[in-house]
Amino acid sequence: MKIKIMLALLAIGATTFVAQAQDDGTNAPPPQGGPGFGGHHHRPPPLPLVQALDVNHDGVIDASEITNASAELLTLDKNGDGKLTVDEYMPPVPTNAPSDFHRPTPLIVKALDVNGDSVIDASEIANAPAELLKLDKNGDGQLTRDEYIGKRPGHPPQGQRGHDDWNGDNHPDGPPQDGGDGNDGPPQGPPPDDAPPMQQ
Repeated sequence: MKIKIMLALLAIGATTFVAQAQDDGTNAPPPQGGPGFGGHHHRPPPLPLVQALDVNHDGVIDASEITNASAELLTLDKNGDGKLTVDEYMPPVPTNAPSDFHRPTPLIVKALDVNGDSVIDASEIANAPAELLKLDKNGDGQLTRDEYIGKRPGHPPQGQRGHDDWNGDNHPDGPPQDGGDGNDGPPQGPPPDDAPPMQQ
């Protein structure tokens, strides 16, 4: 009986310890800002332009969504003037951004705003399907994030890094194949004197 009580107390204590160790900081305030203002990296807010065009929200602007692009773009026209201004097709600038903050222009905006005046006017809205198809670099009739936003700095293009390629060394089996000597494969030369014997 004493053993059962001791085991129960031990289990409760271990559970409490594990629960405290797994505290993910959800009670802490969320990090503010991003690189250059606040020092924390964060996911940029979604582009209203992409949210409107990617009707099924799967991250791909498919052929039917491209065909219906003009109608979907007009859903962003808050004031009904027949054109889209930056405040209608882009997310708001972060409140803690520095005064000289300049947001990069996604490829999809560059494609749709043909004359580069930061306004997607009525004729550009009407020609949206044709302009979107120009972004389709692989000719599959749809646009992936890399095609409509562009490659993010420091990240490989979508589809070029497999889920088993943990470190981006283009070896699909996960851990690096470099043995530390600059050559792919196991380390060269004899093992160090303190190395455990190799099992065969």
